[in-house]
Amino acid sequence: MKIRGKTWKFGADIDTDAIIPARYLNTSDPKELALHVMEDADPEFPKKVRVGDIIVADKNFGCGSSREHAPIAIKAAGIQAVVAKSFARIFFRNAFNIGLPIFESPQAVEGISEGDEIEIDADSGTITNLTKKEVYQAKPIPPFMQELIKAGGLVEWTKKKIKAA
Repeated sequence: MKIRGKTWKFGADIDTDAIIPARYLNTSDPKELALHVMEDADPEFPKKVRVGDIIVADKNFGCGSSREHAPIAIKAAGIQAVVAKSFARIFFRNAFNIGLPIFESPQAVEGISEGDEIEIDADSGTITNLTKKEVYQAKPIPPFMQELIKAGGLVEWTKKKIKAA
């Protein structure tokens, strides 16, 4: 699986309230959540982000609460993937559960600037910065986790397995 897009850069310790502020949690509609994604980190972000973009962040991305609204909002906004130095453990699991690919690579985060175009090979974990002509390494996504992403998340994967049985 290859992912290619323009990057948006964020700092360390972006918590779930910065990803989707609690004041919008009166809905679980992904389209509504997407309208407010990352607005506490960058108030203009929901207007600037485009389908196919990629978030790049420092360490501990997705810390805070265990709500699935955070990765849902990111995915619903059309963001294809998140690259960070590290992820909060619950965000990591929630991202795969809803089919959002995430990649850990301190090297990539250091090398990528906002606006760079990158390509990620999920099979090998290779991240190519097409703007700077640099290559970084992330942990590859294991085949089972790629199945979850391709299916659209754990619920959709399970539905397909039950239907096939």
